[in-house]
Parts: sequence; structure tokens; C-alpha cells
Amino acid sequence: MVAAGPEYGVDVCVIDLPGGCSMALTSDPLSWIPTLGLRESAWLSVHLMANDIATTSQPPQFAQLVLNLPESATSAQFEEYWMFVHRYCKDIGVAITGGHTGKAAGQHSTIAGGGTMISIAPAGKMLLSKYARPGDLIMVTKEAAQIASSILALSFPETVKKNCGKEIWEKAAGLFQETSSLQAGLCAAALPVTAMHDVTEGGLLGAIFEMATAAGCGAIIDAAELPVGTAQQAVCNLFAIDPLRCIGAGSMIMAVKPEHEAAVLQQFALQQIKVSVVGEFTAQEQGIRLQNEDGIETISHPGSDP
Repeated sequence: MVAAGPEYGVDVCVIDLPGGCSMALTSDPLSWIPTLGLRESAWLSVHLMANDIATTSQPPQFAQLVLNLPESATSAQFEEYWMFVHRYCKDIGVAITGGHTGKAAGQHSTIAGGGTMISIAPAGKMLLSKYARPGDLIMVTKEAAQIASSILALSFPETVKKNCGKEIWEKAAGLFQETSSLQAGLCAAALPVTAMHDVTEGGLLGAIFEMATAAGCGAIIDAAELPVGTAQQAVCNLFAIDPLRCIGAGSMIMAVKPEHEAAVLQQFALQQIKVSVVGEFTAQEQGIRLQNEDGIETISHPGSDP
């Protein structure tokens, strides 16, 4: 039985299985970005799917991968890419159970197919973003715009070094390995966390908007508490994009009851994962609002990612 189907702002579907288990599934494009690097492309392909599964608080276990490679891809390039896909799946305990590999005429996109990742757990163990409730605190792990800043820094190194300095470039490029939120998701499994949502396109504000909408809630967000690192701010300023509204994989939005705030912050500190309390989910009729130094504004989804 389909317990949770495709819904706006929900990262996975959930199917109830016989024997008291549930299965979560998510699908995402596979990245093939030679200018960024095939190793980095493989990292994105594996971890962006794993991030979605992580919102359930359960580990990913299986993956099905379909590759439609550009005609220009060589056997050596495919072997390099696949070696890293295998390594990254193995590192997080994911078995590749099948798929399809081929080349597509006229394929010049940085998306080279798609994949599905699966997790199976005892029924009742999986969280969904729509489980957030009014009164829950909004917590954010890590910082905004990690993936946007790191990809821009890695793709345009001389531009970033020239305009922002070598130190900012190094910090921004180093954020690439922070684009996994799996550790945070699994840490939440042992904690009284109500719900989680992966930050992708639309950034922190887009993710909070999606989560509140999925849960039938409003939200009040304190702009001063939204975590933006100096490297992300500098790189986003250079490319004239808002770090709060651009793709932010690696961060997780969590809903937590106020009485559990201290316990959650303590456990994440032990895991050396930065967590910021940025607001609260409210009644739906109050809307989704951002409080900043100029007052309170109602926000909507940012739309197409910059």
C-alpha cells in the first residue's frame, strides 16, 4: 500500500510492505559535468539521492541507476565515473542493484540519466517533511549555499580567486565535501525530531517554504539567525545571487519540539554538526514570514534557482 505518494515538499514516497516494514524511494538526475570533474559528478549523483532518503532518518540501502551518456563520453571517462559512483555508494552502505547504461545521440546535458535510491525499515520509523506541526522549532544544519558556492568556485577558480581572494576560493571549494546531509539525517534517528526536509533548489528559504506547505503550516523565520558563511556570501555576491535562495544541498531543515531543543543541539554538537535555530512553524493562516531588520515580509517559493 502506498502510505505517502508524490507530494509537494516531500522528499520520498513510502510504501507499506507485508511483515511490518516500510520502504522509502526517491529519484534524482545523475550528474555528468566534465568541467567540474567526473569524481565530483559521481559524488553529486550519489549524495543528492542519499540526502533525500536521509530525511526519513533511515539509511539508504539500494540504488538503481540509468545512464544516458553523451556520445562524446569515452570508455576511460565512463570507467572513472563509475569507479567513483561505486566507491561512494559502498562508503554509505548502498548496494547497486541494477539499471541501464547507454549513449544518447545529441545528448550534451550535464544530466546523464537518473537514479532511484531505496531504504527499508520497520513501519513507523520513517519521518516525512509533512510531519512538522505548529509550535515546532525550525532548525537548520550547516550553512546556506554550500553546493552553489562550491560548484561556482570549482568551475570558475580564477574568477573567484581574482575577485574574492585565494582564501575565500579555498574555503568555498572545500565546501563541496559538505554537500551530504546523510550524517545529520542518521543522527536525528535517535532524537525526538518531528520532521526533516533536504535543502535543494530554492535554498534555505525555499526549503522552509516547501516544508511548511507540505505540513499545512505557516512559519516565522528570523533572518538574522539564518547561517551564511563568509565564503558563501562572498561567492554569491560575486555572481549576484542570494545565498538564502540558491541551491543548498548539505543542509537539513528539522522540526523539533521546543522542549527537546537542548537535547538535539547537544547531540549534534557531539557529532560536530553545526545547528542553528532559525524560527518556528506556526498555524497555516499566519502565512510563511521572514522577519528582518526592515520588518516582516511574507515569502513565497523563490522560483527557478538562480
